[in-house]
Amino acid sequence: MKFTEKISRAIKKIKGKLIVSLILWLILIIVFVAPFSVSLNEALSQTEKDRWEVLFTSLGTYIVQPLQATGQAISGQTNGYFWATLWRFTLVYLAAVSIGIIKAFPKHEFDGIENGSSDWCTNGEQYSVLSNKEGIILAEKNYLPVDKRGNVNVLVVGRFWIW
Repeated sequence: MKFTEKISRAIKKIKGKLIVSLILWLILIIVFVAPFSVSLNEALSQTEKDRWEVLFTSLGTYIVQPLQATGQAISGQTNGYFWATLWRFTLVYLAAVSIGIIKAFPKHEFDGIENGSSDWCTNGEQYSVLSNKEGIILAEKNYLPVDKRGNVNVLVVGRFWIW
């Protein structure tokens, strides 16, 4: 399987997850990154003794009012703390999403195909060994012919229910 085929299959597999992760990124920016950067700007304008208290108090206030904090952050009232926090958060978020994408890559070309299925065969090539009409039932439309020369042993996995 070519690498480009793997990438295209992985993108198809995770397209919905990418959209959800983009929406989650936007929500996290509005709810957490913008309030944190506005609170950080207010805390750093205070004396060193009051910084932590101002940071946590204003962070709680701005998390409750995220649109106001986002407006202040985008308008430039944070002395660049918003943009610095935004790109750092985005890098960490992209790393997490990249790990998810790498885990979504198909492991082999038969990924997602039922094991033991005739879906692996194309153009009826399974009928060179099997029969599509009669014999020992293996799967839907796949029978092991009993008049076949050679080994016709069958391993049955499961239970027999007699009652």
